[in-house]
Amino acid sequence: MDDGHQWLRDGEKKLVSKAPWWKDGVRFECQGSGKCCVSRGEFGYVYLTKEDRVRMAQVLSAKLKKKVSTIQFMRQYCAKTDGVWHLKETENPECIMLEGGNRCGVYEGRPVQCRTWPFWPEVMGAKAWKNEVAAYCPGVGKGKLHSGEEIARTIKEQSAWENDLARGK
Repeated sequence: MDDGHQWLRDGEKKLVSKAPWWKDGVRFECQGSGKCCVSRGEFGYVYLTKEDRVRMAQVLSAKLKKKVSTIQFMRQYCAKTDGVWHLKETENPECIMLEGGNRCGVYEGRPVQCRTWPFWPEVMGAKAWKNEVAAYCPGVGKGKLHSGEEIARTIKEQSAWENDLARGK
């Protein structure tokens, strides 16, 4: 019987759910703190696919009211490390696109990595969520209830994007 649970036998019967802790949804709404735009621990680079770079250049063009080609954008704002493009880092741990300490300067064209936060595969385990997201991000528990299905789609999008990065797209 597959009812979303499985029985494990290790001397006693235990009911263990196969469903993730977030199956009924998670409340999250960006509070504009800018905390997710600051390098910390293993979370540092803002990685970029070609699509991300093109989109960011287009948004920057509209913002500046002058054409910024993808090549110009890359020369000014991007670097490549171990074959993967990312936004340049400076002495300051803040993202170079962060304005006023809490607002993305290219928000409408932000990369998938930023758009899918906080629903990244590597932080969706209960322990990682508590330690890496909820303890740090003021938007957790506030605003819109993101359904389990929506979260699963976002995780899938983030995973596909990571695969694109790994393939040099």
